[in-house]
Amino acid sequence: MVRLASAMATVALLMGVTAARAATPAGPDAVGPGYEYYMIGDVNAPTPGKTGPLLGLFGGGDWPIEAFRTFVKQSGGGHIVVLRARGGRELQDEIYNDVGGVASVETLVIHDEDAGEDPKLLAIIARADGIFFGGGDQSNYVRAWKGTALNKALDAHIKAGKPIGGTSAGLAVLGGYVYGCLDSISLTSPDALKNPTGPSVTLVRDFLHLPYLSKVITDTHFDKRDRQGRLVTFVGRLIQEENDTAITGLGVDEAGAMLVDGQGIGRYYGPGHAWLVRPLKKPATIIAGQPLTYTSFPIIGLGPDSTLDFKTFAVTKPDFTITARVDKGAFVRSDR
Repeated sequence: MVRLASAMATVALLMGVTAARAATPAGPDAVGPGYEYYMIGDVNAPTPGKTGPLLGLFGGGDWPIEAFRTFVKQSGGGHIVVLRARGGRELQDEIYNDVGGVASVETLVIHDEDAGEDPKLLAIIARADGIFFGGGDQSNYVRAWKGTALNKALDAHIKAGKPIGGTSAGLAVLGGYVYGCLDSISLTSPDALKNPTGPSVTLVRDFLHLPYLSKVITDTHFDKRDRQGRLVTFVGRLIQEENDTAITGLGVDEAGAMLVDGQGIGRYYGPGHAWLVRPLKKPATIIAGQPLTYTSFPIIGLGPDSTLDFKTFAVTKPDFTITARVDKGAFVRSDR
């Protein structure tokens, strides 16, 4: 009898799980011109708390849940909109069910520039308490969003002092300068260092306009994918082209996040580090057809005990400092 009761309970549990899965539609809840729409929660509920400014710079992969709960808090526990170029409801459901504390999460999967002019989509953006960009291929974001009414609506959200953030490709588009990956082939450090002015080093200007990031280019999955060399290349090329030695690189490790508050103070969450690349000088050699050469400069690693003031780029309690240089395309570092 015990075994029979246990078996019946197992069957009932499986039936319940099946029913729960069946209750969640596999496809989108609606389709618009050039996009799909998904939602979970009560989109008509009032926002429980006050919204406040926050930049959420997530490095990709699993995110530190404490950091995302801070993002939710700054959204007033209200309505978060996820923007992405592929995928479906999985990210929104994770935010709603696993992070929690939100009234609703909506997802817009945007495929082309027609979506960026749609009044229904723009209305969703306008009422968002927090906006978060998913991962994927950032070239899709740049091509489909840049210069559209959606682009202007995102800037309006930022000016209103509401939180905005992104992970992986969604982080890559948040800086004042963006590695656009416009050939849709993720550039490696050796290739970038070998040909720093080559056609694969696609750097985009004048996309989003986040406070404190106007002179910053970001990079993601940083240490795991060995991206120090390519970020140095991006920074060096931008310094040369813009004639501005203040341009700065910020790499964020996978499963980590840097949150920047309304006063411009950044704090790191999770494992790994944020990496501050700030040479404050032009490359020694950055010429078409020749490898990069850069005389020595520091790279600073920030951990959970560190802070980064994005107004001055002063760091407190760094986890480490690396002295780096580039010799004819070879990235050389010494830790201290």
